[in-house]
Amino acid sequence: MPDKPDTWAWFAAWLELNWPAIYSGGLACVIAALRIIYGGGTWRRVLLEAPLCGTLALSASHGLFLLGIPATTGPFFGGVIGLLGVEGTRALAKQFFNRKVDQL
Repeated sequence: MPDKPDTWAWFAAWLELNWPAIYSGGLACVIAALRIIYGGGTWRRVLLEAPLCGTLALSASHGLFLLGIPATTGPFFGGVIGLLGVEGTRALAKQFFNRKVDQL
């Protein structure tokens, strides 16, 4: 791979384009793991919930442009998702969508 500069250029361009989403997922994963450890949770819960928060933040950060929110705010939403956890994020999303359905 070091002998193929085109591959490195492609990878650097891809990383630059997707950096906010990658950072968002990683930040959510780290914050969720630290939150669980601080709260006295088990390692099993850390290994299950932290990657779930990371993938949730990764998918949410790719959908921000659908809501008219800049992609550079992805790390903020990743931090919030990591802080709330999977259950908190699900409860918040459920409340939001129920309110939207009631408005229709």
